[in-house]
Amino acid sequence: MKGAAPPDEPLDLVAAQVAEAAGAVVSAWQHASRSVFPRLSSLQLDALLIVRRCPGINLTRLADEAGTRSPAVSRLCDRLEAAGLLRRERPATNRREIELVLTPQGLELVEALFARRQRLFREALSRMAPAERTALVTGLHAFSTAGDDRAG
Repeated sequence: MKGAAPPDEPLDLVAAQVAEAAGAVVSAWQHASRSVFPRLSSLQLDALLIVRRCPGINLTRLADEAGTRSPAVSRLCDRLEAAGLLRRERPATNRREIELVLTPQGLELVEALFARRQRLFREALSRMAPAERTALVTGLHAFSTAGDDRAG
């Protein structure tokens, strides 16, 4: 990858450099995801991560968060439930609603994935200078904020 672009360079060049550099992050992320057992599709894994982040989420909201349709998410949840990773519950306050929660096995799988990702990133970060690590975190936070739909 080329050095950092000066401020006067076109955004297209910077975007290309970021896309190239992000490839290593995405590759490590995907490698960690492939190491979980049972093997899950990216949509199944996304669903588990969303349910972990939003315990008690319903099917409609999960479909919205995952960027897919409710019937597909319902079938997806059927498979995750059959695998023992997800559970549908009816809350006592609203018996018509169905909430999704991770089972202990589902939570264990997600936590193992996070630990694996953290190890892979730690290995790469250990080969960087402290100032480079600080710059990376600062840049990723700024990128995340700029890309957040709620921020704009």
